[in-house]
Amino acid sequence: MSEQEKFAIGGAKGALVEQLCKMSNRHGLIAGATGTGKTVTLQILAESFSRLGVPVFSADIKGDLSGLGRAGSAHPKIDERLLKIPLESYQQRPYPVVFWDVFGEHGHPIRSTISEMGPLLLSNLLGLNETQSGILYGCFKIADDQGLLLLDLKDLRSMLTWMSDNAKGLRSEYGNISGSSIGAIQRRLLVLEEQGAENFFGEPAVKLKDLMQVDFSGNGVISIFDATKLMVQAPKVYSSFLLWLLSELFEQLPEIGDPDKPKLVLFFDEAHLLFDQAPKILVDKIEQVVRLIRSKGVGIYFITQSPLDIPEDILGQLGLKIQHALRAFTPRDRKVIKSAAQSFPPNPEFDTETSITALGIGEALVSVLDGKGRPQPVQYTLIRPPESRIGALTEKDRQDRIERSPYTGRYDNVVDRESAYEILKDRAKEIQAQQVQVKNQKIKEKSKRSGGKKRQSTGEAFIKSAARAIGSQVGRQIIRGIMGSFFGGRR
Repeated sequence: MSEQEKFAIGGAKGALVEQLCKMSNRHGLIAGATGTGKTVTLQILAESFSRLGVPVFSADIKGDLSGLGRAGSAHPKIDERLLKIPLESYQQRPYPVVFWDVFGEHGHPIRSTISEMGPLLLSNLLGLNETQSGILYGCFKIADDQGLLLLDLKDLRSMLTWMSDNAKGLRSEYGNISGSSIGAIQRRLLVLEEQGAENFFGEPAVKLKDLMQVDFSGNGVISIFDATKLMVQAPKVYSSFLLWLLSELFEQLPEIGDPDKPKLVLFFDEAHLLFDQAPKILVDKIEQVVRLIRSKGVGIYFITQSPLDIPEDILGQLGLKIQHALRAFTPRDRKVIKSAAQSFPPNPEFDTETSITALGIGEALVSVLDGKGRPQPVQYTLIRPPESRIGALTEKDRQDRIERSPYTGRYDNVVDRESAYEILKDRAKEIQAQQVQVKNQKIKEKSKRSGGKKRQSTGEAFIKSAARAIGSQVGRQIIRGIMGSFFGGRR
């Protein structure tokens, strides 16, 4: 078979371990302990897809993947590995890369809107309980009914405040709107904003087609999402972004069945974050998307330390499995190793469970699918060396590539068009003006009812009251007393 139909992952016993390109939308897993070679494995897979003209999107947790943009250099260990793997075509070269970064520091800004994120992912991002999630769903429904766009965090805050102020009028149609629940959501939004999430929500939102490009020579462009800062400040934003991307691809891409090669391949590093503390409804949604998105030509590859980080229903859908070394220090570690071994079709030539703990750096147990989608026996594999640089680019190299990118200037400046915040602010001004107008009208009407006469002073009112009192004996005594005191006379 030609290079256009398969690519080499590595070698086993002098033969190549190869992945069929048409099976690459059946997803995959790269697992192993820290420092065992997962990042390099991700790198050689990204290179292989790029050579085949398949666009790649990969999260970069440590910054190491930026080296894809520069050619590798000679090294004795690379030469030694190449002697053991019969690669016919290996040349050190750079690959086309585009850098993205939520903060806009190490790549083009990448954004989504609140509306695109949706209440399910946003509830998970904010860690809301069932009642609070119900309020958030109501917020999105009311915004839709009112024709209000929710683009950024200030739109969402304004919408929640408006709901609280108008809770009584909304109750009959949308149910009870608890002020305490709205307050809790508002506090979570403040925390999220402090973590830098306001950089992610807004416009211009990234266009999916900009993540699915092929360069002039036919190589798939590798989009590298720098998550080094995001993972420290807001790991929930990181996982929510990846889930949003998955959801958007599922909703927007057309069905194409089983293509000869994927239209796009996604690599999700630190995959356990996608599922940690996620509600069952969200995990079920992810499982459904993973199962169905392959018919849209998208392959998903999860990178994590332990296969047990991936829910069983999703793990069962992953065709390519690459297991790097695991270490057994605790009873739980031994359980993980046993479970990982059982996920592979056995190879009678070696014991899978024992081999997992004996793997060296850059070695892995690999199982691929054959042309009919059947898992093949696991192979003890030497991973091929990458053709691009191992390790990060210098900051200057990275900035040079960002400046030469076709997307320079397209996403740099935030666009703040009229949305919920501006509309609700204008409504509040109109209501305030109407209240002032009604108040002024009441004053005019009151003035008309009084005949337009000037309101009498306190002294005038007193004199009139006194005059009315003169007719009585008591009144006369009071008046005399007052007059006497005024003029010094005696009573």
